[in-house]
Amino acid sequence: MRVEPAVPPEAMAAIRQSLAAVGARAVDAPILQPLNLLLDLAGEAMRARLFVVQAEGGVEACLRPDFTVAVARQHIDSGATAGRYIYEGPAFRSAPEGEGPEEFVQLGVELFAPASGRTVEADVEIASLAWRAAAAGGRDDLTLWLGDVGLFSAFIASLGLPDALAARLKRVAGRPRLLGAELARAGEATPARAGGQLAAMLSGLPQGEAAMMLEEVWALAGVEPVGGRGPGEIAARLVRRAAAAQAPALTNAQAAAICDFMAICEAPAPGLAKVRTLTGSAPALESALEDWTQRLAGLADIPAERMRFSPALGHAFDYYDGLTFEVRSAVLGTERPVASGGRYDGLLTRLGGASDARAVGCVVRPWRALAGGEA
Repeated sequence: MRVEPAVPPEAMAAIRQSLAAVGARAVDAPILQPLNLLLDLAGEAMRARLFVVQAEGGVEACLRPDFTVAVARQHIDSGATAGRYIYEGPAFRSAPEGEGPEEFVQLGVELFAPASGRTVEADVEIASLAWRAAAAGGRDDLTLWLGDVGLFSAFIASLGLPDALAARLKRVAGRPRLLGAELARAGEATPARAGGQLAAMLSGLPQGEAAMMLEEVWALAGVEPVGGRGPGEIAARLVRRAAAAQAPALTNAQAAAICDFMAICEAPAPGLAKVRTLTGSAPALESALEDWTQRLAGLADIPAERMRFSPALGHAFDYYDGLTFEVRSAVLGTERPVASGGRYDGLLTRLGGASDARAVGCVVRPWRALAGGEA
């Protein structure tokens, strides 16, 4: 296993101090995390990046790839409506490009608030915090990249698409490969039996009956399921895939508009102006664009030349549903951000929390932040 080198104490203290300014309570999280939950949040493609462990005959788990989900679960279990948490510790992933397993240190902050909380102000606080913590490592080649999954959702709403198609596009907003596949379908007719006969049969049954039918099919075929997923969960995924495949395709004009939106990569002000030129005065976008006017005002301390706006910016885990951001180093490139984070209100509901809860957070990789560190 490749273990990240230690960061010199002085630099580590500077990064910690930048995050400590938020006044959060220090927490830890179990190193073992439920595999199924993380795969639901990131998709099966993420499995290759995780350290999977399983006792004989037991449920699969994984070593924590980050802290966000674990801290969110602890917050929900506490019963609190609001909370500020700071953490530091090792995380584990398989490095990209065949570099093998990796253990690395993360520092981060998560903010939770009720629906009455001021979300734009919290967005600004967290993005500014991540920028300062990343810069505390001494690098002078940093840029703050800003995106917004919620803005994409509002843009999709402005196109007047069928509900099933709009929902599918919103689900894959942060996954470039899946979004590209949807755009490639533009102009196609819907397949007569999209998703397969089994999925079509299951889709007409209550969830319990669908799970029982799937178990019967497995028994008849002599199949032993692997991966820790139960028949109910697998049946539900098959039905969702069938419904998505049966959704009408985009028209060529709609696909072109989405491509133009996703291609925006500018300084924030002109980038947002481009969004307006693509949609005119669509009511669905007005609130989202006004939020961005306030965010940029709050981020005025960061030099304008050090910020970029790219609405397509997403992360490996697709639970982000609002602001997304990364602090990138020119040396490390797009695949190795120094810091990242964003808003993930919907995750709390998916984990069993209140439907109106609000959440935003960030994580910093100190070895990447260090001048003279990762290269």
